[in-house]
Amino acid sequence: MKRTLTTLAAILLASAATANECSTGNTLTADTLTIATGNPAYYPWVIDDAPESGNGFEAAVAYAIAGKMGYDNAHVAWVRTSFDGAIQPGAKNFDFNLQQFSILPERAEVIDFSAPYYTTTKAVVVTTANGKDMTPATLSGMKGLKFGAGAGLSAATFLESAVQPMASTLLYDDVANTTAALQANQVDAVIFDLPTALFVTGVQMDNGKIIGQFPTDVNDSPDHFGLVLAKNSPLTACVDAALSALQADGTMATIEDKWLASGAGVPVIDMSK
Repeated sequence: MKRTLTTLAAILLASAATANECSTGNTLTADTLTIATGNPAYYPWVIDDAPESGNGFEAAVAYAIAGKMGYDNAHVAWVRTSFDGAIQPGAKNFDFNLQQFSILPERAEVIDFSAPYYTTTKAVVVTTANGKDMTPATLSGMKGLKFGAGAGLSAATFLESAVQPMASTLLYDDVANTTAALQANQVDAVIFDLPTALFVTGVQMDNGKIIGQFPTDVNDSPDHFGLVLAKNSPLTACVDAALSALQADGTMATIEDKWLASGAGVPVIDMSK
């Protein structure tokens, strides 16, 4: 498998703005790569619900993959799907789809996943109205905060292992209720995955602030996102090779940094202080 991906990566790197050997004859439409996203697609994954702009993390990733596969922007077409519909068995109206699909074994029984293009990290959100917007964020400073988190997101377990706050974490049903608890000062801070934290502070809250993201090496159960393709798609290996090439040349790191990290002004929490 490694030899196959290495060979495909070499093909992809050598291709220009035309479809390469790997994908020729395998796309839904000849000489066009059809990519799907959600309806609507949200910040920070896609900016202003316009994936064709290439702005936003997943929009940028999609065009970078397309480029490695030999498709310039003029030969990329976008379609919209629901999240649940995309992961159902059967024919697809896209060549690949990206809208934060977690790679799960039960899903992989009926669809193909690419290699991961993003591994989540967790971030801490406060409201600037409660005086808890510490800068820079440190481990010792967070121990005194009362945290809120989603009940089904393993966040409480993560907090106990990574932070060990003095107060018990309060659990809420979903992102909306967790955010409402923060705004009502029921808690000092909440913990979300970084992209959700960016969405909450950028779209849902006027006075929300991300005080920091945790280093990825302290998260023992990260979520891995993969592109979705039809089961046994001949393009799966092509996409994996493109991702491998983008990882190797630093493009993926640059895109992540621009849209999800320093470009969004999110510092890494100092776990040594």
